[in-house]
Amino acid sequence: MPWGFGGAASSPCRWTGAAPPTPNATIRTTRSTPPSSLPTPFGNPRILGLVHLFDDRTHSVRDLAVTPRMTIYVCGITPYDAAHLGHAFTYTHFDVLVRLLRHAGAEVLHAQNITDVDDDILRVAKERGEDYLELGNREVAGFVEQMRTIGNEPPTFSPRATEFVPQMIEEVRNLLTVGHAYERSGTVYFRIASDPDYGSLSGLTREQMLPLAEERGGHPEDANKDDPLDFVLWQRSVEGEPWWESPWGRGRPGWHIECSTMSQSLLGQPLDIHGGGTDLIYPHHESETAQAECGHPTDTPFVRRWMHTGTVYMAGEKMSKSLGNLTFVRDLLARHGPMAIREFLLRHHYREDWEFDEAALDLVADPGEGPASREAFLGALEDDLNTPEALRVLDRAAALGDVALRDECRDLLGLSEVRSAP
Repeated sequence: MPWGFGGAASSPCRWTGAAPPTPNATIRTTRSTPPSSLPTPFGNPRILGLVHLFDDRTHSVRDLAVTPRMTIYVCGITPYDAAHLGHAFTYTHFDVLVRLLRHAGAEVLHAQNITDVDDDILRVAKERGEDYLELGNREVAGFVEQMRTIGNEPPTFSPRATEFVPQMIEEVRNLLTVGHAYERSGTVYFRIASDPDYGSLSGLTREQMLPLAEERGGHPEDANKDDPLDFVLWQRSVEGEPWWESPWGRGRPGWHIECSTMSQSLLGQPLDIHGGGTDLIYPHHESETAQAECGHPTDTPFVRRWMHTGTVYMAGEKMSKSLGNLTFVRDLLARHGPMAIREFLLRHHYREDWEFDEAALDLVADPGEGPASREAFLGALEDDLNTPEALRVLDRAAALGDVALRDECRDLLGLSEVRSAP
């Protein structure tokens, strides 16, 4: 079996059509029928219900059929530092989504990976003179405890990249074989010119991609690349870094091949939902899509629904390690109750870009006018996971003394499982 590109024409990739096949093909920009009033089982015993979720690929709210088995992959942490508010915002909203789908009767397989080998964790471990796995284990333990404290259920799978390297090597080998990759001096790159749909998820032009690739570890200046936007599938060994044997010599997997391999190994293809923060759309999720759909072309997309959470700002600046303005979950838990933190996060819509103001964390929200009913609560969550409105329904139920509805709402929002701060 050949390892190199060898000048062969690349194989066809990507699903055809503007949207995934039915039952998920109806596109709406607004909901026309309240989800709770939709008939069940919609004439199909395999469909338990519908939720309306914004799809970042089509930039519209679309119906997603809830089937007896649903798969969700959410990009997890690179454990080189403590969990911050952006992590909590993302994972708390996906926790509510999982609860909603399970409430509808689905078996939900939820994977949230741990990127325990990549440039960032290796750099920090080297700076601290620490083994990268020990660093990762310590930060993962803190992350898991803090997420449980604010009420998030553990995912079904928490795969670590280092556990799936053999499968990643096979994925790289397959992309070489079908003509979507090439090898130079022990490093293997994905050839974006072989994929005419590259960029379809992000909607970015080449000119927009280049600075983001440089900012987010894409190394467009690498002279070994055919195209500055080609990305690493397998990186040759560097002295002092961990390595694995491969057909191309010692090295380690690239960031993007890690996630697409773990998701396919655990959940198969297509995924019902794939998500993470907005900053992952390019290059990470764009490149994941290219790898999966070119390496395993089918008549369905790699992902049926792309969901991305908004960006958290402080004093007008995006929270980031480079700016030194991160708010860590452990610090918030030292100053506020976990219940207040979870409610505060859920009072922001998952797609909202928002400004963090700690003074507002313990304020009591105005429930506003509106119904206090089970239908209103479920309708809010089924309408693009509208947690702010769902919380207002809960508040109105509590104000009216409807204990049964209040408790049901609290359960579905994960507020009943919030623990005492460690």
